[in-house]
Amino acid sequence: MIQLILASLFFVGIHIVVSGTQLRALLVARMGERPYMGLFSLLSLAGIAWQIWAYRRSPYVELWGQVYTARWIALVLMLFAFLLVVVGIASPNPTSIGGEQLISRGEAARGIFRITRHPFLMGVALWALVHLSYNGDLASLIFFGSFLVLAVLGPLYIDRKLRNALGESWRSFAAQTSIIPFAAILTGRSRLALGEIGWWRPAIAVLAYAAVLHLHRWLFGVSPLPM
Repeated sequence: MIQLILASLFFVGIHIVVSGTQLRALLVARMGERPYMGLFSLLSLAGIAWQIWAYRRSPYVELWGQVYTARWIALVLMLFAFLLVVVGIASPNPTSIGGEQLISRGEAARGIFRITRHPFLMGVALWALVHLSYNGDLASLIFFGSFLVLAVLGPLYIDRKLRNALGESWRSFAAQTSIIPFAAILTGRSRLALGEIGWWRPAIAVLAYAAVLHLHRWLFGVSPLPM
């Protein structure tokens, strides 16, 4: 369990302490943007690999136990998580590195970003929350909880950085969008425009969801399907 705690602290720490503070700017100034991103990506992959390795070797310490009674709810929520993650990755992202130009040109609040301006992180948060809820043991709390914490705090750090960098153009974008999915649409600050998302992005998300659902037992040793 100590290895899992250390791995989770490492993974969350490099994102919050390094990427989420002025330390990132100092490292970029010394290393350059691309070398920094390459090193950070390698460290992130190493952190995830360390977490998975430690999670699989952690002892089972039951907290609230495994929940089986509402697996259909989990399956529906996971489909939505896949849609957020895959469509977010496949769309020009105004909140990622290099996406500031979309915000400056006023072309950012479109497609999936009408639903949430951080679709990837909101998808990860939903994935973590579902798995955390249905796996009530200490190792799962640490493993999935670390991703949930990062996915919740990440948008706040990103928003602060872009607000400071872009000023009025960011405020205009933020006024038309929301962190919480559908909040801007429900409050009338935006509208749902599925045509801007297209058909192929959701199609890829559904195919990826079906593939993981089919391979889940082989990959992770347990089937998510109701018995």
